[in-house]
Amino acid sequence: MKQTPLRVVVAVALAGSLTASGITRAQTQTYPLKPVRVVIPWPAGGSNDIVGRMVMNELGRSLGQQFVIDNRAGASGVIGADIVAKAPPDGYTLMVHSTTHVGNAHLYANKLSYDTLKDFTGVGMLSTQPGVLTVHPSLPVRNLKEFIALAKARPGQINYSSSGNGSAPHLQMALLISMTGIEITHVPYKGGAPQVAALMAGETQASFATVGTVINQIRDKRLRSIALGSTAPSKTLPGVPTIAASGVAGYDMNPWIGVFAPAGTPRPIIDRLNSEINLALMNPEVVARLEQQALDPYPTSVDEFNKVLLADHQKYGKLIKMTGARIE
Repeated sequence: MKQTPLRVVVAVALAGSLTASGITRAQTQTYPLKPVRVVIPWPAGGSNDIVGRMVMNELGRSLGQQFVIDNRAGASGVIGADIVAKAPPDGYTLMVHSTTHVGNAHLYANKLSYDTLKDFTGVGMLSTQPGVLTVHPSLPVRNLKEFIALAKARPGQINYSSSGNGSAPHLQMALLISMTGIEITHVPYKGGAPQVAALMAGETQASFATVGTVINQIRDKRLRSIALGSTAPSKTLPGVPTIAASGVAGYDMNPWIGVFAPAGTPRPIIDRLNSEINLALMNPEVVARLEQQALDPYPTSVDEFNKVLLADHQKYGKLIKMTGARIE
């Protein structure tokens, strides 16, 4: 994903007449006129919640209305997404969600009550969550070339942990496997904490994990970082190369967190929200606090974010089909 300029001009001309939802030009220009509900389909305290609250607080200050966080956790984000899909498309219900949103479209097959692409529109990206290939210190490798060579020398003998079937760590490794031809064994756990605990205990020898969940263990040399799944280096792990720069050209799997609205929300409202989000992501205090969480601010235009959504929907679909992952 290519980063874009931080400021996005609001297209005021798009607010000319009555929209399909009956919102007038005057209403769009004065939006928001009342508090905005922001559904976060994850528990409080996680990455989605942290970055969502941080940026929505900034929007509350800049737009003069409360952006009220509503944590609706459950079913890997499906419960909260269902609420937003059925909400009026008037700009007063938003959602902060991650790449899991596009993955769920394939993991749950035909069981979702909403269409991930048709029932939502992307408003803007908030941050990326760089994933790092990490190994237990007992594994005799210090870079990606050595990891691939060892995996090929010991097909099926290296175990890797993930936070569950179809999770970002699972699919990040699946992409690496598909691009290198290595054979390693997947061991899914129920969540990121047990995934990392298994790696720490030596139950598994390798894992992809978000930088924020393993940075302390890496700094204490209880785990070893090998390479980043993103296309750009991480400020939190200076000196750690990307997978693409380590010899697997074209590797790019960088989970993100973004803001969504129900499909049909007037474009002038979407544009205004996008502009304010990008301005919030320029705030040095916000940038510093995000970086403390190993989250990289990543402003985009509305159209660019929706292109990312479509591309990742296709990418995750192919990987999930390849792995056979399903959630019943």
